[in-house]
Amino acid sequence: MKKNILNKTIVAGLFSAFLIMLSCNDDFVKISPEYSIDSENYFNSSDDYYMALVASYDLLQSTYANAILGEIASNNTLCGGESPTDVIGWQQVDDMIQTPTNSNLKDIWDWMFAGVQRTNYFMEFKDKINFDGKNEMIGEVRFLRAYYYFELVKWFGPVPIKVDERFKLGDETVIQRYPVAEVYAQIEADLIYAASVLPVIPLEVGRATKGSAQALLGKAYLFQEKFSGAAEVLEQVITGGNYSLATNFNDMFEAVGENGPESVFEVQYTDQEGAGFGCLQCSEGNVAVGFSGVRGYVGPQFTPGFSFNVPVQEAVNAYENGDLRKGVTILDIEAWKDSTGAVSTEGNEHTGFFNRKYLPRVRSENAQPDMNLTNPNNYRAIRYADVLLMAAEANNRSGISDAKAQEYLNMVRQRAFGDENHNITLSGAALTDAIYHERRVELMGEGHHFFDLVRTGRAADAIEGFTPGKNELFPVPIEEINFSGGNWVQNPNY
Repeated sequence: MKKNILNKTIVAGLFSAFLIMLSCNDDFVKISPEYSIDSENYFNSSDDYYMALVASYDLLQSTYANAILGEIASNNTLCGGESPTDVIGWQQVDDMIQTPTNSNLKDIWDWMFAGVQRTNYFMEFKDKINFDGKNEMIGEVRFLRAYYYFELVKWFGPVPIKVDERFKLGDETVIQRYPVAEVYAQIEADLIYAASVLPVIPLEVGRATKGSAQALLGKAYLFQEKFSGAAEVLEQVITGGNYSLATNFNDMFEAVGENGPESVFEVQYTDQEGAGFGCLQCSEGNVAVGFSGVRGYVGPQFTPGFSFNVPVQEAVNAYENGDLRKGVTILDIEAWKDSTGAVSTEGNEHTGFFNRKYLPRVRSENAQPDMNLTNPNNYRAIRYADVLLMAAEANNRSGISDAKAQEYLNMVRQRAFGDENHNITLSGAALTDAIYHERRVELMGEGHHFFDLVRTGRAADAIEGFTPGKNELFPVPIEEINFSGGNWVQNPNY
């Protein structure tokens, strides 16, 4: 695969300026030339717009941090690592003692706003020239802007908004942190537009589609408890007939399972281009995978890693007897060593379990040497199973149809157990709880559970150390508060 680079300076100040190289998702595009963008003198051809679109996708690769830290924040896993001070920002989130000086939370803020900045750069010049396919590109860019803003509002609540124009120095002192409802209104507007112009089938593997936009819109509605709206748009994804549950769950998170029939939106990674620990967001590989690997591992199928994000016994026990997902989701390292002869060492907070969905796999001899920075495992950002469970919840909690909620829930469970003997026939609040449970076990290891607990008001009862009125959101980086000159107020109780 070829890596193609755009050089572009991300604005200083408002978002703690730093230079980011703009590179492509290799499964998405393969372009030979390199460009140096001179802002207003760019966007003179369809190729220029295409390269700017690629750059907008590129920040998705940095969402490895959102996925692994979202899992660590939940009651599914412990932080792990080498020691209690290994990646201290993650350790703090695990214990719910994060502060505004947490550099790992700052990464999420910086990288998601870098994504917003790139999409707004495209949109600022969207009318400069006309060419075939521009409306679809705009739809993709607006989908991506919604994706980045959705991550920001999940993590930080109110955030500054700028639309179709880049942030510039000084904006931080005059642009407010918009209320959550207004952030979601912008997300909704972008996704409604995107769904209206995007194709049903991706133009290239990894690019957004109509279904991607509809599914994310349904999720945004669900997070706001707009259950009727969520049920309606998610129904369109289901009845559209473009997705289905993968028949073999064992292959779901292997290379053969990437971009399959269950993939509604997938972040593309490659093992052919690496970076360094000083610029993890520059890596073309899925950095979270190496961090989740078994420490000191020598044996078949997997390669070693840094033993972060280790599942706890209570999460393992959440699986019912006969649930085929358990063995795909959880690697019981002692049982694995007994059956294969593999060896490994123990890290901090060792539980004996690992997140098998995103463990580093043995791969080609041509892979880059630092495997922990170049793992090619794609991140399944939105799966069809997630869509079905969101639709089940929306139908149940809106009161529209418990029968439909049962139908969608049981579609997921029938694959999980390989039969119809485990179908759910509950209704009302009991059905709601069953859907919550199913979301946990189906999506375990994928970084969603913390936010599910928060949005449904269950986090304080489930997560040790969680303080209501505080830990629903994460602190805005102290640098951003300081840069604003008093314009921005920190999130409550930080």
